Amino acid sequence: MLSCGTTETAQNADSQKSTAPEKTAQRTLEYVTALGDSVYSSDSPSESMLQKYEEALANYRQDPTDADNIIWLGRRTAYLGRYQEAITIYSKGIALHPTDARMYRHRGHRYISSRAFDQAIIDFENAAALIAGTEDQTEPDGIPNAQNTPVSTLHSNIWYHLGLVYYVKNDLPNAERCYEAGAKVSKNDDMIVSNTHWQYMTFKRLGKEQEANELLSPIKLEMDIIENGSYHRLAQMYKGILAVEDLQSKGGDPSNDAVMYGVGNWYLYNGDSLNARKTYETLLETGNKASFGYIAAEADYVRIFANSEAGK
Repeated sequence: MLSCGTTETAQNADSQKSTAPEKTAQRTLEYVTALGDSVYSSDSPSESMLQKYEEALANYRQDPTDADNIIWLGRRTAYLGRYQEAITIYSKGIALHPTDARMYRHRGHRYISSRAFDQAIIDFENAAALIAGTEDQTEPDGIPNAQNTPVSTLHSNIWYHLGLVYYVKNDLPNAERCYEAGAKVSKNDDMIVSNTHWQYMTFKRLGKEQEANELLSPIKLEMDIIENGSYHRLAQMYKGILAVEDLQSKGGDPSNDAVMYGVGNWYLYNGDSLNARKTYETLLETGNKASFGYIAAEADYVRIFANSEAGK
């Protein structure tokens, strides 16, 4: 059974946002989860990730005012698990490029990773305002998929992440607003299934059954999915193409965590709180703390199950 706030070094996640990171050995305290787990940056990154970071750092040192250099240094730093450092890099970038929506989009992402949800909302709302009336652009992948084909855009990523953080905070009307905007800029099957997944869950929690079912109209067994296979399988489950038993998965990988969260949440809004709680607890014990599935499960668990008898 999980419990909240039991780790010795745990601190309130909101107060942690504005304090200087603590040092433990050679690692930096990055954030504290809602369950009280302290998360530190890795002291043993892979050679490949470290090499790409060094390349980004070299480019940045050549021209630290260039927007692309700033963004890539921030991205490569975040991939090493150094979220607080990445946030600082993007903050410097915002000071230099205050009208570049990409700076707010990427800093907002790392505020989500750090559980600084209110700061993330501010950044993504700023990004959404900056992209209003502008042409969308493909966003390059930092970790390419198997086909080395980027599947998302700046506009879709801004609405996707802003919808996510509102969803995690259980601000469902604002989540609905963001996913409706995201649906308008979702132009390929990967974007369609990812937006549909979160929008469907939002509608279900709002009790909008008809709207939720209507969302599933474009979902087919055969779709041109490059990256978001987990969301495709979940959308097929919502539509009845797959059974929940077909999606059982172990945590630890962001795609698996997404499936586990979707399954747990499916149990929850179908009234099976026992299996919902079990699925959440498995995910929270085995999953990747940086994955969106984990972050959503963590928020749900604290809000619904922690210190309660629900689902026991």
